[in-house]
Amino acid sequence: MTDDVTDPLRPSDHADSPAPDASTGGAAGGGALGVVGWLRWGWRQLTSMRTALVLLLLLAIAAVPGSLVPQRSADPNGVRQYFVDNADLAPVLDKLSLFDVYTSPWFSAIYILLFVSLVGCVIPRTKHHYKAMRAQPPRTPARLARLDAHRSEILEFQDDTDAAAAAATAIEAAQQQLRKAGYRVARYDGATSLSVSAERGYLRETGNLVFHAALVGVLLAVGIGGGFTYTGQTVIIEGRTWVNTMLDYTSFNPGRFVDEDALQPYALTLDEFSLSYVTPGAKGAGQAGDFVAHLTTQFPDADAEAGEVRVNHPLQIAGDKVYLMGNGYAPTITIRNSDGDVVFSESVPFLPQDNNMTSQGVVKVPDGLREQVGLVGFFYPTAQELTNGAYTSVYGDLEYPMLTFWVYAGDLGIDGGVPKSVYTLDPSEMTQLAGGDSGTDSLELKPGDTVDLPDGLGTITFENETPEAAGFQDSVKRYVSLSIHRDAAATWVLVFAVLATAGLLAALFVPRRRMWVKATRQGHTVHLEYAGLARGEDPALDGALEQFAQRHLASLADPAPAGEPPTKPESTPDVD
Repeated sequence: MTDDVTDPLRPSDHADSPAPDASTGGAAGGGALGVVGWLRWGWRQLTSMRTALVLLLLLAIAAVPGSLVPQRSADPNGVRQYFVDNADLAPVLDKLSLFDVYTSPWFSAIYILLFVSLVGCVIPRTKHHYKAMRAQPPRTPARLARLDAHRSEILEFQDDTDAAAAAATAIEAAQQQLRKAGYRVARYDGATSLSVSAERGYLRETGNLVFHAALVGVLLAVGIGGGFTYTGQTVIIEGRTWVNTMLDYTSFNPGRFVDEDALQPYALTLDEFSLSYVTPGAKGAGQAGDFVAHLTTQFPDADAEAGEVRVNHPLQIAGDKVYLMGNGYAPTITIRNSDGDVVFSESVPFLPQDNNMTSQGVVKVPDGLREQVGLVGFFYPTAQELTNGAYTSVYGDLEYPMLTFWVYAGDLGIDGGVPKSVYTLDPSEMTQLAGGDSGTDSLELKPGDTVDLPDGLGTITFENETPEAAGFQDSVKRYVSLSIHRDAAATWVLVFAVLATAGLLAALFVPRRRMWVKATRQGHTVHLEYAGLARGEDPALDGALEQFAQRHLASLADPAPAGEPPTKPESTPDVD
């Protein structure tokens, strides 16, 4: 093999790096990294901007399942329904914490790593940026002509004295103009040349740091503020009052710092729920129009006030936001035993099943009859019989309301202490007495009707709320489903989001530039040089330098003495 010195493909002064030494752990020219070295290397990788961007992307991807799968914190009923509809898939998703995405270990790990990465990245850069802002602009390079943005002019004068004075005047004028344009300036004078160094655009790096610091703020606001946030759901029937206590919530999902015994005391009364439907025959017939829940709000030792809740227009009260989530009908049902004693009398919410408000509800009577009774009912605001004998609703408003019931008798399954949903009935331990395959027709009732229960159990009445009125309008109460939400972090998230946006705009659109003006005396001439340098891409740099040079040269005209015409130094472009 030829010697390295005589190898024509290598320079004569080329030297190979030393070969790895097995005794030093394989590191060329040094020892192994060791534990401290690997920790330092890992910390540098974690706090690099590239890692922060990757973690931010991972956080966005990790949040996607939270919008595809119902979350226990926001929609516990939806989670239960998902288990019913997807009995095989739901347990697998539950083990992966996909129903609790934002509190899952893997989401929290990404969240914490991103927080550490941003903090470790921002703090050193902030210190460096602070020192750079306090430092003087760099000295003027010796060879400005080597810079990409460069222009030179030669000014001729009658003698050396005029040239020296003109050079000083030119630099002072350049210093003033650059400072007025927002540059930080520093004067550097030599034996034969005078110069001014200027720079601006530190707002670009400031914006970059503000953007990343605001991201840290968003993470802190969400992480800490989320602990003081809670979301609850409730159902209010017309004429009833709901109180902000744990007993009145149908479901409640508090943050870890929420004191459930110290909720703000207030009450909401649903006075009326009004909505309009497009009349039959018109375009969009049957579609619901405006939804308005008319409420009365009440605080302890204060006068009651009227309030409204509309879709996408929540009611704000005591720091909470009350959202309208749904609505439906709540027929009032009275059940009496064979002796005529009332054993059940309630307005029961029925859950809508289609756009025409065909609704399903459950009535459970655990006591008062010979045995426990459960009824699965269907409510039709405007009932119409199908060819197969079944009913459906053809319009959402109360034009011809009807209730039908399947009746079951037996064990309701509520005596074992296991919570049961009020919207479902488990008939596995019960005997069907009416409807379905029982051989007995289902019970059918219109407002005001009373029919007998099977086997002489008693009677059931569909109460008419307005018996004196003609027709069926307002014969059935309505209910609203409300979501009460307190978000302690919302304001801070908004503030940090605005800061992040402002910082990002500054980082993207504020140019970072340095500019120099140099005046060199050469006998009775002055050689002026203008040069600029951008940090990063700056396509407007050449134009900015040209405009400044023109303004500067225009300002160098000498004012004429009294009685004499004005004079101006002759300018000759310098050919580089």
